[in-house]
Amino acid sequence: MTALHPQPDAVLKTEYQKSVASYWNNNPNDDRVNTKLGEVDGLYHHHYGIGEPDLSVLEGPEETRQERIVKELHRLETAQADALLDQLGDIRPGDRLMDGGSGRGGTSFMANQRFGCQVDGVTISEYQVGFANEQARERGVSDKVRFHFKNMLDTGFESGSKRGIWTNETTMYVDLFELFAEFSRLLEPGGRYVCITGCSNDVFGARSASVSWIDAHYGCNIHPRSQYFKALAENNLVPVAVTDLTPATIPYWELRTRSDLATGVEKPFLTSYKEGSFQYLMITADKVVR
Repeated sequence: MTALHPQPDAVLKTEYQKSVASYWNNNPNDDRVNTKLGEVDGLYHHHYGIGEPDLSVLEGPEETRQERIVKELHRLETAQADALLDQLGDIRPGDRLMDGGSGRGGTSFMANQRFGCQVDGVTISEYQVGFANEQARERGVSDKVRFHFKNMLDTGFESGSKRGIWTNETTMYVDLFELFAEFSRLLEPGGRYVCITGCSNDVFGARSASVSWIDAHYGCNIHPRSQYFKALAENNLVPVAVTDLTPATIPYWELRTRSDLATGVEKPFLTSYKEGSFQYLMITADKVVR
């Protein structure tokens, strides 16, 4: 196997990682929301949306209503990725970026298109690596955007080789202290990390029923908000901006309840967001050298 595709045992270190990878490798069509929205323009995301939806999509001919809703949901998820990329700062064509948990590659392609730089996506799903690299070839950017079968906790990339790193709704699958230690190693001094994530509200103490339901549905481990800042501080990553995206994502979820793609997870998300037990955060942090 090539360097881009090492043996699974060299990448998947725990039974949990193997189970997550197995799900994405063996059930690629189960996430029909992601695939259906990606078919709108060939940009495939693995995250949710933000912004005010155009509710006129609910009007007009009933036979095309679902198609209009899908296009609008895709516009909102692309707006979310744009908001993340806005936080990366001054990125030059000679810089290198990394997408931690890159999925089918949507945000990586957007980053390359915006900045003209090299982007490395890493994911523990061999299926996603193959899909995303094929997308790169079709887009004619395979010399600039590459996807690797790697564990973002231990990438093997050279220390200090990245100007920027982001994670978009993937941190709930890993230990934050291990993750941020690796990201701190990879970032050059002054490099930037941007994270969009759902996190539980510490003020509530125990997880709410809705947050526990989301955890179980996705087979993840949603971290409390405070854990992010503890892990960042321990690894020389200093937050420079924290944005609560919760109000901005609620309209996305409300529109999704009107879609035939609704999966049943919409109600727990809306309940937990509105009661305050769950928050949708964007954290921007810079690497400092002590």
